[in-house]
Amino acid sequence: MIENKKNRRTNNRVIITGFGGQGIVLAGRILGQAAALGDRKESSLVQSYGPESRGGACSAQVVISDALIHYPYINHPDILVCMSHGGFEKYIGQIVQNGVLIFDQDLVRASKAEVSEIYSIPATRMAEELGRKMMANIIMLGFFTAVTKAISMKAAQEAVAVSVPKGTEELNIKAFNKGCDYGLATLKGREKKATGKAGAIS
Repeated sequence: MIENKKNRRTNNRVIITGFGGQGIVLAGRILGQAAALGDRKESSLVQSYGPESRGGACSAQVVISDALIHYPYINHPDILVCMSHGGFEKYIGQIVQNGVLIFDQDLVRASKAEVSEIYSIPATRMAEELGRKMMANIIMLGFFTAVTKAISMKAAQEAVAVSVPKGTEELNIKAFNKGCDYGLATLKGREKKATGKAGAIS
């Protein structure tokens, strides 16, 4: 993970992992498209499936960079997004020391993860509340966008709108915004907690 003087990441290596049927590759495609078309950055996508298309292991590797990408495969992700416990177990040992872990808290048991930043969201449960369990990936993408700022909100929303099936655009944008709002609330809560601790120390 490369950072400039303003502490802004100029390169993000992202692995999104889960199982077939969760829309993992679609989430990766939307992420890469948002970076390339919306934010005018370089991006690459490598996808992999397990032995079964539905229910088997699945992952999407997305590199987002301000410079040319010479190698699209990711050995050590800066950001790991897990929507299955199997995916978590497979990749958690590869994440960089100062990396970011994001996971679905109802599907992943990540209590022992030693990562500098950890975020969780009940993405699948929230999707079920919307009546569309299949939109958990879009909710997760909204959450990812809010907490990492790897892509802009506008670019992500535009990419979602043109990537989902016709007629579902509005509901998918609603799902994205739901995840995004959860992420912003999470950041706000952490900021308040950190401010409170600082006040107590002083």
